[in-house]
Amino acid sequence: MLIWFVVLYLLVSIGIGLVAATRVHSAKDFAIAGRHLPLPVVTATVFATWFGAEAIFGVSATFVKEGLHGVVADPFGASLCLIIAGIFFSRKLYKLNVLTLGDYFRLRYNRTVEILTTLCIVIAYLGWVSAQIKALGLLFNVVTDGAISQTAGMILGAAIVLTYTTLGGMLSVAILDFVQMGVIMGGMLFIAWLISGQTGGVMPVIAHASAAGKLDFFPEPDPWKWIAFIGAGLTMMLGSIPQQDVFQRITSARTAKIALWGSILGGSIYFCFTFVPMFIAYSATLINPAQYTALMASDSQLVLPTLVLEQTPVFAQAIFFGAVLSAIMSCSSATLLAPSVAFAENILRGFLPQMGDHEFLRLMRITIICFAGAVLAFALNSNASIFKMVENAYKVTLAGAFVPLFFGAFWKRATTQGALAAIFGGVGSWVLIEVLVGEASPVPPQLIGLLVSMAGMVLGSLVPQWVGHRLPGEDIHEALHHRAAAETHHTAEHPPH
Repeated sequence: MLIWFVVLYLLVSIGIGLVAATRVHSAKDFAIAGRHLPLPVVTATVFATWFGAEAIFGVSATFVKEGLHGVVADPFGASLCLIIAGIFFSRKLYKLNVLTLGDYFRLRYNRTVEILTTLCIVIAYLGWVSAQIKALGLLFNVVTDGAISQTAGMILGAAIVLTYTTLGGMLSVAILDFVQMGVIMGGMLFIAWLISGQTGGVMPVIAHASAAGKLDFFPEPDPWKWIAFIGAGLTMMLGSIPQQDVFQRITSARTAKIALWGSILGGSIYFCFTFVPMFIAYSATLINPAQYTALMASDSQLVLPTLVLEQTPVFAQAIFFGAVLSAIMSCSSATLLAPSVAFAENILRGFLPQMGDHEFLRLMRITIICFAGAVLAFALNSNASIFKMVENAYKVTLAGAFVPLFFGAFWKRATTQGALAAIFGGVGSWVLIEVLVGEASPVPPQLIGLLVSMAGMVLGSLVPQWVGHRLPGEDIHEALHHRAAAETHHTAEHPPH
């Protein structure tokens, strides 16, 4: 029954992708759903930005092992990323009416900055999407009781997600996110209710976790531990702001106001709801301590699914794995779409200036297929945990893309030379320390990269002999808005042949 329920759910998801594909008529429809999404759908799709494999398997397993201070990156940093992106960036980026973040970097700086930041963004997604594919392999392996290996499950999962994402683009992602948000929340809450009946309620679990020190959020009063703690939080909080999937969800909204509130609501709901799988996983320490200890020694990511399989009826298992499948598929589809669209728009399209809209739509779909192949290969050959794959994904964007985005939006004196210095300085210092020192570094290498990137932006923009051309005016984003409108008008009057 459980297997057939999963099969049925997958068929319905592919069906939604096929239906959505009939409404995709342009690259804009495919990349940002034509900018027509209402507040409930934007909220759901922002929530789904993070609620995937790492939130269910990765964060819950890390919490069971390390407690709250171990999950400072996610959900604390991840949810704040969505809220900060909504409050500080949504309106500025929405009015530019562009497809990707790379378009913003081209308008604000130049083509070189566009290419470099896009490469940083695309590379970051390699680990992020691979974590989702790895989780799908784990899920299929558990549901079929080992009949499908984790390797075969990864291949199957990648093929399914690729199918409906390639067909329907952001529209299918948004529709599925809206449907799956209900399934996720209802399913997880139902399982938590069932499990709490076996632990004597919610409070005994909280009391047990508190006694074990799992609810201690801040680290010990050691400056180096505090630096590592802050570095982990900032990596997700700031490093994931310059990401195409966050940008796509914001700019798919019908209005700038919806983009703002959808980000705030989606991020807030995500933060609160991530504690549900943490509660379910930690309940295993009360229900079956011996099995919990064995799983923690072998693979802590199996604590949650094993608990559900052995302690709940088949009906509840179907609901749980349906919810998990919803979360992972909605997250993986968007994170597969985002870097593919960015690479096609900001790197490939520049070499094909005469390409028409339909040809560009075909190019984006081909890029998705190629990126899916690279992601699958990375997932099959990586031994990192789901949580670590996600946490590591945003180091490159923290070091190389956040500073050009932030300073470009809020500092009128930021120049192209400053952006280039920030990118090369940030990424170069991060990679150098990562290679030479690695985990032995007392300060997280990506945090050093962020500081060097900030210094590069300031010095590169202010040193007289490095100062290049910059847009005049009191509000740099007003100038960008007019330039973006001019590009759109020119394209409309002189369409490529």
